[in-house]
Order: sequence, then structure tokens, then C-alpha cells
Amino acid sequence: MPRIALVTGGTGGIGTAICKKLSDMGIQVATNFRNHEKVGQWQAKMQADGYAIALVEGDVATPEGAEALVREVEARLGPVDILVNNAGITRDTTFHKMSPQQWHEVINTNLNSVFNVTRPVIEGMRQRKWGRIVQISSINGLKGQYGQANYAAAKAGMHGFTISLARENARLGITVNTVSPGYVATDMVMAVPEDVRAKIAAEIPTGRLGKPAEIAYAVGFLVADEAAWITGSNLDINGGHHMGW
Repeated sequence: MPRIALVTGGTGGIGTAICKKLSDMGIQVATNFRNHEKVGQWQAKMQADGYAIALVEGDVATPEGAEALVREVEARLGPVDILVNNAGITRDTTFHKMSPQQWHEVINTNLNSVFNVTRPVIEGMRQRKWGRIVQISSINGLKGQYGQANYAAAKAGMHGFTISLARENARLGITVNTVSPGYVATDMVMAVPEDVRAKIAAEIPTGRLGKPAEIAYAVGFLVADEAAWITGSNLDINGGHHMGW
């Protein structure tokens, strides 16, 4: 039987690449959506490319929405073996101008969602003694970014979650890891003015933005059976933009 994967935020640029990579590995993939109009276009494009991704409506920013999402995936495909917590939004502004709404929207979607979705799947993984959980964090969770106190706090918090959950479940065949991408050429980034993108690329030692498929490759690596001894790790993928020990 193929493994079952749930990728949150799978209709975005990096999420789409992750869905494709896992599908190419023979894994059955599901993702959530909220916008019916946009998801129809996404599904048509994926089908044209030869991918059958299960789409389940669900809001991961609330515990109720996340649990309903997981239960629907289980009903349609089976127990979730692989969870990729990828959902994320931005509400950028300098902190002294940041509203409570801008703070809480980002924390709820980017960080609280990690609890909301992982909680309904972890017991099944523990019972089956196998599981893979990957958080998609960000370079800005490591180095910070002007105007992103909310986003950086959420992304940094994801790895704190990773290392604690990894310790709790290491003996049960469950690995928990983080991937922290740098600036990737998604639609959102490519919408930035060209001169701004050029300045960003000039600061990256490799001289270019990342590709969504390069992030997806790392996720595929971490969820493979052969990666069973990798847990509690953070994999920086940023072209050398930020280097740490």
C-alpha cells in the first residue's frame, strides 16, 4: 500500500512542487484549500501534468478546521503517514505599526496550524510506529527580517516545535524535521519589482533565487525510508544567503 501524505498549503508555489515530488515517489498526496475558484484552476493544471492530488476543503488556522481536514483525508485515502506543514501567509509591516490582527493572522496560520494539524495525526503515527513530519520554515525565522516580526516569530517557533516533537517520538519510528528555504522564485516573489529581485539575488552567493523543486527535493529526502536516522534537524536551503554552524 502506498504511503499517504497531507501537505498543507499545497496549492502555493512551494506546496505544488512538494505535492508533485511526493507523488513522483509513489505517495498518495492530499492538500487543503479554501478558495474554490483558484483551486479549480490549480487542479486542472495538475491533472494536465499527470498528477492526481486529493483536494479537501479546510482551514488549518483553527483546531476544528484542521481536525475536520485530517478526518476527511483519512476517510478518503487512509491514515496519514507523512505530514508536511507548509501553510503560510505574510502580513508585513514594521512592528510599531503592526495591529493585533496582523500578528494573530500570521501566528494562527503559520505556527498554530502546525499544532492544529499535527495533533490529529500523531496518535496514529505512534500506534503504527512510523511517521514523517516536516515543517517548512524560512530563512527569516533564522536571521529575522525588517517588517516581519510576526512571520519571523512564527517560522522560528516551527523549529522549536520540531526539536521537541522529535525527542518525544524518536523511539517510535517517527522523524520530525524542518526545512528553511531562502528566497524562492514563486509567484509571490516574482511579483516583486525586478530591480528589487535583482538586489536580493545579488546578496545570494549562488547568484540566483531558488526553485520550488529544489525545496521539494529536500522534503522528498527527509520523508524517505532511508532518512530514518535524521530527526530534529533543520535543513537550510538558501544558496548560501545565510550560513550558520
